[in-house]
Amino acid sequence: MLPYALLLSLLPLCVIAQDGAISGPTTSPSAAGYSCDPTKCKLPDCNCASTDPPGGLKPSDVPQFIVFTADDAVQSYTLDSVNQFIGQRVNPNGCPIKMTYFTSLSYTNYTLVTDWYVAGNEIADHTMTHVGTPSAQEINGNLIALNALAGIPLSDIKGFRAPFLNYSVDTLKLLAQSAFTYDSSAAASIPVTDPNTDAYWPYTLDNGMANNCLSVPGTCRGEPKLPGFWEIPMYAFFDERGVVGPHLMDPWLDAANGASTVNDTATLEYMKKTFTDHYNGKRQPIGLYTHPIHLSRTYPGVNAPMSTINMINAFLDWAQQQQNVWIVSNLQLLEWVRNPVPVSQLSNFAPLKCTTPQVDSSAQICNGIPKNENGLLSHCAFSDFPFYTCYGCPTEHPTPDQPNPPQDTSQGQPERHRLPANCSTPFWDPIAGKCLCTASTCTFTDLSRPIGPNGANLTGGGTGDAFNQPDSLPSYTPFSAGTPSALLAAGAWPALFISALGALVGLLGVMARL
Repeated sequence: MLPYALLLSLLPLCVIAQDGAISGPTTSPSAAGYSCDPTKCKLPDCNCASTDPPGGLKPSDVPQFIVFTADDAVQSYTLDSVNQFIGQRVNPNGCPIKMTYFTSLSYTNYTLVTDWYVAGNEIADHTMTHVGTPSAQEINGNLIALNALAGIPLSDIKGFRAPFLNYSVDTLKLLAQSAFTYDSSAAASIPVTDPNTDAYWPYTLDNGMANNCLSVPGTCRGEPKLPGFWEIPMYAFFDERGVVGPHLMDPWLDAANGASTVNDTATLEYMKKTFTDHYNGKRQPIGLYTHPIHLSRTYPGVNAPMSTINMINAFLDWAQQQQNVWIVSNLQLLEWVRNPVPVSQLSNFAPLKCTTPQVDSSAQICNGIPKNENGLLSHCAFSDFPFYTCYGCPTEHPTPDQPNPPQDTSQGQPERHRLPANCSTPFWDPIAGKCLCTASTCTFTDLSRPIGPNGANLTGGGTGDAFNQPDSLPSYTPFSAGTPSALLAAGAWPALFISALGALVGLLGVMARL
């Protein structure tokens, strides 16, 4: 077995290869050659790539959205990491923050995917085994496995992000053919203050791509034409160097302003500056795109930098003190873009509300709600990586060639029932094979509060600014759902080593494109 310290030292390789680092503009107006007629391309199913807010709204009537996403495996320590930033926050309507998790299945604990989804978050596709330029089996196999073993409805897996942000024209075509709603792999790489900015609001590919034209062959100049398929750009932060100082994924891991070491104070300054440029301009979204493992305080043997954790919370605290700022998932953003309403009407905008499934807390049902499913999870004790699921252990790990293996009944255990298309996950009993609520009026309670100009709060809630107290710990609620105490089985360490080497290879491929 490889030494533990060596394995930990390899983790940064995974960061570098996966963080989608860019060193400058990835497109230009001449390279894009983009043309779109807004009189013919109209919402909700078509939208031109534009810096102007959708629906003809004035920027002052537009919410400032901060999109929060995470990539890769779902584990207790990754959810704990995410929760330290959003677990205690609420939007202006009092609803808890929801985010998008681009899920790959290597080392993922399926029951935590179920729990995270039932809690209201978006689960999206990041391929099964985290490979660049993925095959159809990698993409669609992920859908099948998430549906079979995590109980995520196929109709709710709408988004995709390419590992290493390494996509191609064929990837985009495959996504559209597979009925995905959107991709979010392309960078917005030029500041919004630049007249040539590529920070477009989400747009459809009816008239081709308008981002990454200098780095993805065969895109732009009207290609690929994929009517009704959306691109949600990933909006970079920029340090004091401007267009040559972009920071895309995990910006807090980068050294700011061309320095050789990370400086949290400098990072906070350019994050605030970029946010302000968006907020005072046309209010294009801004994004926090994370690999949560790097800031986890529950991953064994890794000491996450508390100064950086506090800095991110300080940024979010500051941002939420501004009027009409919302932290959202990709899907919530896209729902608003398709049906834009001014901030004065957001009280009635359903995708931003917090509708919570009402299930008797004493009921014994394996449904993605920790209180209900306690003691009912199946423990799939694979030697390379064990996991839990509500939906019965497979005979082998899912693979791209076999994403839904037969259930293991070798010990006489009965098969569990997979989620049907006509039942909502929190109301499905996979042991009894019945739906607790089959009516269209299944019990969901709306807990959102009114918002608007008549004295209602137009700002959200934060955890309190702790950035100037580097030894303090922001208050948050850890996520727990009865997961194994051992995060990695012995056999997983060599696999992690191979994964790190693969990440390094991916990095070389990304660098070759830039």
